[in-house]
Amino acid sequence: MFLLSKLVWLAAQPLSVAFLFAAAATIFGFVGLRKLGGLSVLISSLVLFTTLYTTAGPVALQALENRYPKPVSDPANVSCMIVLGGAFDNEVTSTRGGVEFNQAADRFIEALRLALRFPPSRVLVSGGDGSFSGVYEGEAQASERFFTAFGVSADRLVKENTSRTTFENTTNTAGLLKSQGLDHCLLITSAFHMPRSVALFRKAGIAVSPWPVDYRTRGDVGLGLDFTQPSLNAQISSTAAREWMAIIGYRLAGRIEGLGE
Repeated sequence: MFLLSKLVWLAAQPLSVAFLFAAAATIFGFVGLRKLGGLSVLISSLVLFTTLYTTAGPVALQALENRYPKPVSDPANVSCMIVLGGAFDNEVTSTRGGVEFNQAADRFIEALRLALRFPPSRVLVSGGDGSFSGVYEGEAQASERFFTAFGVSADRLVKENTSRTTFENTTNTAGLLKSQGLDHCLLITSAFHMPRSVALFRKAGIAVSPWPVDYRTRGDVGLGLDFTQPSLNAQISSTAAREWMAIIGYRLAGRIEGLGE
């Protein structure tokens, strides 16, 4: 299932869809199917235009980010937190050492801030190597270097280093939470990723309190044209498409029943 989802996403992301229809148009042209070729060019152009020059992607991602509001203040007490992986550049970290973050670094920065503010709290990091090859260092393992560098002792960390998907985050974390006697933890992940994550944990009967971070949109974007940042629009569109496709897939597979509350 893991490899299948990776392969499906390679073909289904917006820029790949545009390329595949452009390639199909070329083939149709060579074999004399001009109408099909023209239709393929039109679809490819529409996908590209929507992805690069409209706010469709930001609006779709914003709908997920707005599902759980950004906390206005810290809780009175934090006994434990679950940090979902996806913030480390595993390939670079594995070959160069140290700690290298990607755009989702806020997940670990916020966990560190809360860990320093609430010294008794435990930090469960869930995330392995989600690459095709599976030969890189898992995120939970790499996170120990990050937390200990800022004074968080290693014995406060609970590392789940095998998960490759959000579904595996949930199933692999459940046993660890029980064995460590942890419950009602903060769940820290990117805001757009929070609805699916909360739905999975609650489906598994694990009580969590959403603590969204890593916002990618303003929160009040309207649908329209945007010629100022095509590369960023493409990136956000890809993130939105992937998350919505995952939600639909999880719903169809019966892994989630809704999007949280």
